[in-house]
Amino acid sequence: MLTIFGQSPSRFCDSHSRRQFLTIGGLGLGGLALPNLLRAETSRSHKSVIMIFLSGGPPHQDMVDLKPDAPAEIRGEFKPIATNVPGIQICEHLPRLAAMTDRLAIVRSLVGSEGHHAAFQCMNGRTQQNQPGGGWPSLGSTVAKLQGPVTRGVPPFVGLSPKMTTSTWANVGEPGFLGRKYAAFKPNADGVGSMTLQGTTLETLGDRRRLLASFDQLRRDADESLQTADEATRQAFDILTAPKLAEALDLNRESDRVRDWYGRGDPKPAGYGDAGPLMNDYLLTARRLVEAGARVVTLAYGRWDWHGKPHGTTFENAKHHLPVLDRGLSVLLEDLRLRGLEKDVTVLVWGEFGRTPRINKEGGRDHWPQVGCALLAGGGMKTGQVIGSTTADAGLPKDRPVHFQEIFATLYHNLGLDPHRETVPDLTGRPHYLVDGPWEALRELM
Repeated sequence: MLTIFGQSPSRFCDSHSRRQFLTIGGLGLGGLALPNLLRAETSRSHKSVIMIFLSGGPPHQDMVDLKPDAPAEIRGEFKPIATNVPGIQICEHLPRLAAMTDRLAIVRSLVGSEGHHAAFQCMNGRTQQNQPGGGWPSLGSTVAKLQGPVTRGVPPFVGLSPKMTTSTWANVGEPGFLGRKYAAFKPNADGVGSMTLQGTTLETLGDRRRLLASFDQLRRDADESLQTADEATRQAFDILTAPKLAEALDLNRESDRVRDWYGRGDPKPAGYGDAGPLMNDYLLTARRLVEAGARVVTLAYGRWDWHGKPHGTTFENAKHHLPVLDRGLSVLLEDLRLRGLEKDVTVLVWGEFGRTPRINKEGGRDHWPQVGCALLAGGGMKTGQVIGSTTADAGLPKDRPVHFQEIFATLYHNLGLDPHRETVPDLTGRPHYLVDGPWEALRELM
């Protein structure tokens, strides 16, 4: 959590002393400022991943794998529409993405879900069963360990998900056995909606000169304390006061035209209140962060756990969620293209599992770990294709099942890491490859 500071030379506006703040700041960063993390590695190009987690399990058969010939209790209410790639159809409520499907890779046969209602597997690639001491590290923490920052003061791993009632959905990716120094920087960990700087929202932070003056004042005030601080504290301070990071998080630096283009979004929790908001501002922030130097940015998006009444049918909820996602994701991809970032930034959209083939008596679809879906874009990948298929009821993979670990191998490959050569050590010093067993990057995308 960042903090905006008062002008008093002795105390900040929240009544904490300078020395207290340095302690709080170091903890808030999860140790991200330790020397190992802030050692820039200029030998690698700056490749990035933006991971959009659809909290709760998106209905694959109502989004990208429609079954119009199935019985009504399976096919549901939505109709498929043609895309700009001959032979590929997706949901009628995703018209913008249909118009740019040539820039998408649609995975219809995602398998390997452990069935937990949590972001863990999407962030880590592995299941929560039989973890080594300390736990498996997430994609972002692994990349932070192996590649470090691109730009001094900009953390390589940023998690934008806000606090949620269902905390397992708010998981942005934990460092596991790598330790807190490789944890995500979480500018919105304690809030819901617009990211805040200790009570001042980025929505209302229009006076950038005042912001920079606050940072300058803090630096002057803290000089004496920093002279005796250790390296970790000094570098944590560098991140907390880095103008480039503050600027990336300040959406007021974008024009109203761009904000409106993305669709802004609603800061309130989506659905019935236990998940994240539908905030397209987060997608814009993710673009700004990778542009500033972040390597991995994760975020949770909406509430996709639709079991039916009294909280609305799957189709009532989807009619609300899908158009917002359609707009935000399509604009993000176009924005990356216009800025020359399309080949450097991999965008991944997925959830922890799919939904049941048969609609339940309340008009919803229940949890279904047997098969799900994912959307991939950018990263220099071969797009404009569908990978895998499911049975006539969308209940099981029919051909080319794609495992979670294959998706992770693809992400690491796109970041310039060989998942079967690079290793990270656990708490006992034992090295672990980045993915398990035989799983390789998706050959269809290379």
